[in-house]
Amino acid sequence: MVSSMATKKVTVTIPEDLLDEIRADAAERGLSAYVAEALRFKRDRDRLLELVDWLQEEHGPVTEDEHAAALAELDDLDAEHDRRRTAGGHDAGEAA
Repeated sequence: MVSSMATKKVTVTIPEDLLDEIRADAAERGLSAYVAEALRFKRDRDRLLELVDWLQEEHGPVTEDEHAAALAELDDLDAEHDRRRTAGGHDAGEAA
């Protein structure tokens, strides 16, 4: 796999049962690509949560309808992410 982004090898500790599941899911893409994608996904969600917190501080709490609409949109984004991952349309260096 060729990536235009610089990479760095790190050591992490992962529960053995989770690692076994990840290796099975990662298969052809490889563990590093899977982990990089998962970390990008988590980072993006964390940033969204920070934005939500800031917006609530600025504009007040989110209504139930707004919350439901946001969750539906996240479900749509997750489905698109899964579709792209299944299609194999990107590598570990590309954000989903």
